[in-house]
Amino acid sequence: MTRLLSLYDAISTQLEAAAPWLIPTLARLVFAGVLMVYYLNSGLAKFGEGILGLFRPDAGAYVTIFPKAMEAVSYDVSQLSIFHWAVTLAGTWAEVILPIAIVIGLFTRLASLAMIGFVFVQSVVDVYGHGVTGNDIGAWFDAPSNALLLDQRAFWVFALGVLVLRGAGPISVDRALMAYRGPSAAPA
Repeated sequence: MTRLLSLYDAISTQLEAAAPWLIPTLARLVFAGVLMVYYLNSGLAKFGEGILGLFRPDAGAYVTIFPKAMEAVSYDVSQLSIFHWAVTLAGTWAEVILPIAIVIGLFTRLASLAMIGFVFVQSVVDVYGHGVTGNDIGAWFDAPSNALLLDQRAFWVFALGVLVLRGAGPISVDRALMAYRGPSAAPA
């Protein structure tokens, strides 16, 4: 029994030594594998036509972000305010820039914190704007584990929270920037 406990302790010590670089690296890998394409596709689909489309979101972007406001103006974007345009444009750009920053490990803590805010706003819009209800919202501590909001997005926010707390890990632009700044730089 003593040998078994000693083996367990040795393995635990090795895992603990690997945790500071392994956990954030795996969190970014999971984000890339599960959410990056989802957010990139969603963001890129919201841009308008041509090069000016980068500053003129598609009507579908407004429907996604402001569904009730769009319905109120019979889906005529020209009747919305500059506020609607600014929020839609910022949200569209955030959907593209934040996932890329997280995956390459650039300003990872800040990008992950912003992404947590994005997921929160996305969830609120889903409930109050798009009418997501009941089983799609879900509940914690129940048998089903596949609810769109409370179950899935809790894991998204947890993975992003790991990156906020632990940084990007060793294989990242943050780490390269830290090396460039010198040994006095804060950990990435």
